[in-house]
Amino acid sequence: CWSSVGNRHVGKQELSIGENCDRIATVQHEFLHALGFWHEQSRSDRDDYVTIVWDRILSGREHNFNMYSDSVSDSLNVPYDYTSVMHYSKTAFQNGTEPTIVTRISDFENVIGQRMDFSDYDLLKLNRLYNCSSSLSFLDSCDFELENICGMIQGAGDNADWQRVSQAPGGPENDHSNMGQCADSGFFMHFDTSSANVGDTARLETRLLYPKRGFQCLEFYLYNSGSENNQVKIYTREYTAGLPDGVLTLQRGIQEIPIGSWQLYYVTLQVTEKFRVVFEGLRGSESSAGGLSIDDINLSETRCPHHIWRIQNFTQLLDSQNRNVYSPPYYSPKGYAYQVYLDLSSTTNVGIYFYLISGANDDQLQWPCPWQQATMTLLDQNPDIRKRMSNQRSITTDPTMTNGNESYFWDKPSKLGYVALFPNGTQYYRTRGYGTSAFITYERLKSREFIKGDDVYILLTV
Repeated sequence: CWSSVGNRHVGKQELSIGENCDRIATVQHEFLHALGFWHEQSRSDRDDYVTIVWDRILSGREHNFNMYSDSVSDSLNVPYDYTSVMHYSKTAFQNGTEPTIVTRISDFENVIGQRMDFSDYDLLKLNRLYNCSSSLSFLDSCDFELENICGMIQGAGDNADWQRVSQAPGGPENDHSNMGQCADSGFFMHFDTSSANVGDTARLETRLLYPKRGFQCLEFYLYNSGSENNQVKIYTREYTAGLPDGVLTLQRGIQEIPIGSWQLYYVTLQVTEKFRVVFEGLRGSESSAGGLSIDDINLSETRCPHHIWRIQNFTQLLDSQNRNVYSPPYYSPKGYAYQVYLDLSSTTNVGIYFYLISGANDDQLQWPCPWQQATMTLLDQNPDIRKRMSNQRSITTDPTMTNGNESYFWDKPSKLGYVALFPNGTQYYRTRGYGTSAFITYERLKSREFIKGDDVYILLTV
């Protein structure tokens, strides 16, 4: 894994992200080098924050720890960043078992060297270096902490309103952003269905948004403390010169909303004109003791994940004897059935593996499964999508890959798989898994907001 630092002005410039260098953050690391970034521990002020232990470094690798003057490496007035994707880990190029980098604040000893994603400061420096003042993909983020509710408005054509509250009768007792951890903060929007009539609706509309791409992904958390018959409908109101009042289009209806917990939802949009997103709550037919609540809305011009694997009561799972967790079955857009396995058996690392399984379309599909990329993302549930450091791994189904004998690794599950059982007792075939035993350390898993409300989310795209 290597790259020159900055533009070498030689035409096409090489960087290496080959075998064992294909983690997303490793790719980010090498591209930041090409864009002009030195390692974080090469800053001129690094000795204020870390100590380099030279006699623990492999002979001939000392140059990797060079420090550069302000005239060579500009910090761009950004503080030293222990969380940078450009920082070496404490074990970098060690000649034994002792750390080569010691942080002056011991709490950051196991933080340096993260290879999950850009840090906030990485992005700040990149934007300053290239004078970027806006994003091509970000549209909006709202956690309702401010009274202006991010410029949202109460919609027309309804007979009730959404209210900004910090708790609601019947639940939730706190918002999703802070989970009750911060005094005098923690707000969300709530539609009280207990005082509404059957069929009553409440609409909440975002500010006007201006798309650049033509595809968007809406993400939000939803809490139902009322009836399972309550519904939420997501609309877009799109404006054109000929239709100044906008055209309302239903994008998704959400029914049978679980009672009593915050749950993550994604909605795929395809909007090309200026628009608003409209959240409509609907009072169901059964008695309702509470209502509907929404929080932590994010809208970006990116692709939504195909599937969301929610793992509840995660800390209990870590403490249990059975620490092997298989996802429900899913189907890819091309019809391949698959499953993901989260391996919690190690005492240091979490593993993750992708499996093809027998499915309804197998007789119509091409085998061995050719060149499907599966991306498995452990979601950092920070309320603002711009501040997340999610952890992801991708694998590709190479149809020529073998099992070490004459069989193909990604062949039809019923041909080479073994029999497995779903929780309901249904039998199916599952191939060998492919992935990594070092997806994330338990220490990093408990950092950021990977575990929130005792929920973990794995986002899946194939």
